[in-house]
Amino acid sequence: MDSASAHSKLAKPDNVKIGYYCPSYELMSEYQVHDFRKSVESRYNVTLPDYKSLHRWSCDNYSDFWEHLMEYTNIYLGNRYSQVIDLKKSIADFPCWFEGSTLNYTENIIERGEASRVAIVSVQFINEAMVLTEKTYSELRKDVYCLASSLREMGLKVGDHVCGYLPNTYFTTIAMFATAAIGAVWCSASVDFGPNGVLDRFKQVKPRVLFAVSSVTYKRKRFDLTDKLKQIVEGLPSLEKVIVNHCDEYKVDHARYNNEKLFVNMDEFIVKPDTGHPLTFIYERVPFNHPLFVMFSSGTTGLPKGIVHSHGGTLLKHVEEHILQGDSSENDRMLFYTTCGWMMWNWTMSFLFCGGSLVLYDESPLEPDTHVLIKIAVATKSTVIGMGAKLYDEYTRLKIDFQSMYDLSKLRLVYSTGSPLKSATFEFINLCIKPGVLIGSISGGTDIIGCFMGSSPTLRVYPGECQCLYLGMDIVAFDPEGKSVEDEQGELICLTPFPSMPTHFINDENFAKYKKAYFQRFPNVWAHGDFCQINSETGGVVMLGRSDATLNRGGVRIGTAEIYAVVETFDEIEDSIVAGQQIPQKEDEDIVLFVKMANGKLLDDVLRKSICASIRTMMSPRHVPNNIFSVNDIPYTNSGKKVEIAIKQVINGAEAEQTSSIRNPECLALYRNFVQSTKAN
Repeated sequence: MDSASAHSKLAKPDNVKIGYYCPSYELMSEYQVHDFRKSVESRYNVTLPDYKSLHRWSCDNYSDFWEHLMEYTNIYLGNRYSQVIDLKKSIADFPCWFEGSTLNYTENIIERGEASRVAIVSVQFINEAMVLTEKTYSELRKDVYCLASSLREMGLKVGDHVCGYLPNTYFTTIAMFATAAIGAVWCSASVDFGPNGVLDRFKQVKPRVLFAVSSVTYKRKRFDLTDKLKQIVEGLPSLEKVIVNHCDEYKVDHARYNNEKLFVNMDEFIVKPDTGHPLTFIYERVPFNHPLFVMFSSGTTGLPKGIVHSHGGTLLKHVEEHILQGDSSENDRMLFYTTCGWMMWNWTMSFLFCGGSLVLYDESPLEPDTHVLIKIAVATKSTVIGMGAKLYDEYTRLKIDFQSMYDLSKLRLVYSTGSPLKSATFEFINLCIKPGVLIGSISGGTDIIGCFMGSSPTLRVYPGECQCLYLGMDIVAFDPEGKSVEDEQGELICLTPFPSMPTHFINDENFAKYKKAYFQRFPNVWAHGDFCQINSETGGVVMLGRSDATLNRGGVRIGTAEIYAVVETFDEIEDSIVAGQQIPQKEDEDIVLFVKMANGKLLDDVLRKSICASIRTMMSPRHVPNNIFSVNDIPYTNSGKKVEIAIKQVINGAEAEQTSSIRNPECLALYRNFVQSTKAN
């Protein structure tokens, strides 16, 4: 996204002339957030004329807000809470929410939908034909009960960890819900990760059970995962069972896995219900702050950090976003393109709280043609679609006029996330997907398993902006001195506690990593690591990207440490550094790897290919650099850290900032020589 520093105040465009979404005031009373606002006015005897005033009230009275939301949305509780939150504690004190209460995430999500209504629509392509498989809420509940009962029968207990090395399919859905239903903790990784990338994550949680698939289909080709799975299992000595879902000829062959007791097919493991008796299941209701998910950071500064999110916090935050911000209901169908290694997968699962239908698709978003996601949206009658901003950028580059080719009349909301959505891409969505559609550019992170800002049906859309700050999220922008600013760039800061803060990090004694991640720079406030600019006139927010050096390819964040972990195993390489280079004509980021060769060694095409092959195999295709260059030196800070941000600035044509902290700043001149050559390539 273009830097907002080019203008001191963000302009307010003429929405009527441009034709962007503008709410109908005649229909305002039909939005759920409007009804919620009226209920707040009645209960608390306050006057809140609009969204802005409701947001301010929700931040000033955050205890009342989250309690009222819980009651308004009828979240199922076992035991009631003794207090909502200790108001004497700041956000940096990690306060507990709804102490004394018990609940279960799965129970709240899947028990609301009408039994005969479709819960899940799975999309596959067989012989180039799109095949839709539907599962009702009744079928979903039955499958979850059976699998959860099987996990209990094998001895899985509350608090045990279960991992999934899985694609975004129905099997994955029931595996996660079944795990949470018995109070166990879920953690998943995408199947495009190599064994090292998976083990860097899963080894931290010591899982007792691993769910996996024997193969995946991508770009219409079947890929056998047996060898990858064997490597992963060998690195997880805590495993007691590996439950594999098979496809046709890829059914588990115990001889190939060399461990008949450990590996089992899904259909052999799952409890078969007695058809003569009704199927019953008792959920494990756990404390509000009991672990639900372990999510992982991108791995920029070492091993990915294991971030733990709770049953209650995740549920309440997602309910707010889907109900109040997204206005989702049982009449909606949502298609969100995501892998199981991205927090948006967890977020989409919570959509079922609304009683609507979730569309699952895990193959290429651009195969067999670039229209495939829109074709799926049309075929499934999706009312809500979502994907990474980079995919919309690709559509924009290709100039595909979807609205002239497809009936998208049912579409009401288009979500975008993963990276800032450019103004030009807003324009493309508005002109070529559906004129006047609500464009929800949402922004948050794995850290909060949700969003700080995004969409509202009660507000206008302004290109380049997230429409609004989300309710209960007290967000400001800080300048370097810690002063709140508007209409200029600043660090994204959250001032008050919210339920979906991590409960803790894995293997983090005395919360040291947690405090360093969010509370080190500014005292007693959450510094998220994003730059943003808040528009005082529209109330919207322009996101300006991460304030660290995380790579971003195709909307997927990639930790530099994961690349180093592979590259620096080569004897020929002494050291390395990697950074992202913006390529305007591609509207994406190229990954540029610089290597310092060991004495007497040279970088040639054979070694380049070997490096790329290893990164692809051990991590994922997304990690593979576009260019690899040899340099004489790698810049470091005085404290011994690689200076990735300075390299990124230099290879993007800017002057490096903060060179006073660099131990060997003279070496930066070496990298300027590669600016033109990388762009030419």
